[in-house]
Amino acid sequence: MRLTSFTVLLLFALTGCGYHTAGSATHLPANVRTLAVPIFTTRVTAYHSEMVFTQAVIRELDTRTKYRIINSDSDKDAADAILRGTIISQSVAPLTYDSSTSQTSSYLITITAKVVLTDHDGHILYQNDALGYREQYQSTQDLSGFIQEDSPAVRRIARDFAQAVVSDMLESF
Repeated sequence: MRLTSFTVLLLFALTGCGYHTAGSATHLPANVRTLAVPIFTTRVTAYHSEMVFTQAVIRELDTRTKYRIINSDSDKDAADAILRGTIISQSVAPLTYDSSTSQTSSYLITITAKVVLTDHDGHILYQNDALGYREQYQSTQDLSGFIQEDSPAVRRIARDFAQAVVSDMLESF
């Protein structure tokens, strides 16, 4: 009798511990099966960042969820929810200098973006107005073999951004 009482008590304690399986605490209602992700808008003059961020979010949704992703603007009316993103700011600042050449040796790129997930009726399901990310990259000192390093840095930021947005949408953290 004691063993049965102890087992029942233990089971009740474990069920209320706050742990849950992945995807069980979500901002998305059960009726959402398709997500539209139109190309992010941008308020900056940086080249192509909105495309990189959109592609990273779509890739992350494809790999981590079972939702059908719609990227076409013509099909977005058929989606159950729409995830819109905006790149608010993007800046590149010198970070370190090489004293022997008096040239910048590394830069810090900072990008701030926001996302809003709305259902088909326009109700906000998820929103984050200030997602800020930074990435450092080295500049090439040899001008004959110069490689522009800011684009790979933007791709790394977009990957981190997409992982954070999808996790936040799915897990409610």
